[in-house]
Amino acid sequence: IQELLRVMRTIDDRIVHELNTTIPTASFVGKVDPGQTCKELYESLMDAHTNRERIIKNCISQTSAVVKSLKEEREKAHEDAALLKQLRKEQTKLKLMQSELNVEEVVNDRSWKVLS
Repeated sequence: IQELLRVMRTIDDRIVHELNTTIPTASFVGKVDPGQTCKELYESLMDAHTNRERIIKNCISQTSAVVKSLKEEREKAHEDAALLKQLRKEQTKLKLMQSELNVEEVVNDRSWKVLS
């Protein structure tokens, strides 16, 4: 999922470049509608942020359900080392997804500051 998020964050990583290529120079003002191109950039950014947040929250939800299920199984089988290992792995994955949500907030804030 981290690779997918990295690819999906390309628009945020290149926001300055996108703005520089979106807003026309004086010689191109008559050929390009800067209002429309800025609106399209804004909408693309909004869509990207919404999609990434939805994906991350979906992963958190699914992983939380797996962790809950594994904890319930562990209550029944205290000595199962493989189960404990799987539980730890899923808990680590859940923490990673929760930290990705925090990273997403920082990335989004940075992009909006550049855009405004």
